[in-house]
Amino acid sequence: MLHVKPENAPMCEAALIERVKSGDQGAYKALYELHIKRVYGLCLRLLADEAHAEDASQEVFVHVWNKIAQFDGRSQFSTWLHSVASNVAISYVRKHKSWLNKVISIEQSGMDEQSAQSCKGLNGLDKLIVRLPERARMVFVLYAIEGYRHEEIAMQLGMAVGSSKSQYHRARQLLQEWYEYEYE
Repeated sequence: MLHVKPENAPMCEAALIERVKSGDQGAYKALYELHIKRVYGLCLRLLADEAHAEDASQEVFVHVWNKIAQFDGRSQFSTWLHSVASNVAISYVRKHKSWLNKVISIEQSGMDEQSAQSCKGLNGLDKLIVRLPERARMVFVLYAIEGYRHEEIAMQLGMAVGSSKSQYHRARQLLQEWYEYEYE
């Protein structure tokens, strides 16, 4: 197995990507291990469900294997990967929405407080983020954490730009209230 030292990651990563493009499964495994924690974290923040986040993370890396040839190196690989991860997680929500709507209301689709506290993949602010209602959570994660613009978020989520800004404002208010309640 190939081990990648963090200080050499950019140079090694470029070599790994080229090897993955030529079908090297060992290089793919090393690339997976290099990025799985951050991809899982993003999926968990967006989906607020550990099992769904695990499924979506695996789906992200299936897409990476199938679409690695489309990565042209003009941006950082991590930027491209996290764009793939965001798109997969959003698609995952859309695919499962009809089932989720039958089980829970959209307003209550965040993780409950007890589940968030016991979730081993979360710490600090993330434990509050996963409690947010679905749309507010997705907008907050994409805008505040991943750095998307409201115009991009609106297009990805099929909402107006004003709605994206409103959901972001709502998320910030809820997070501030919860933070003050729990940590002060």
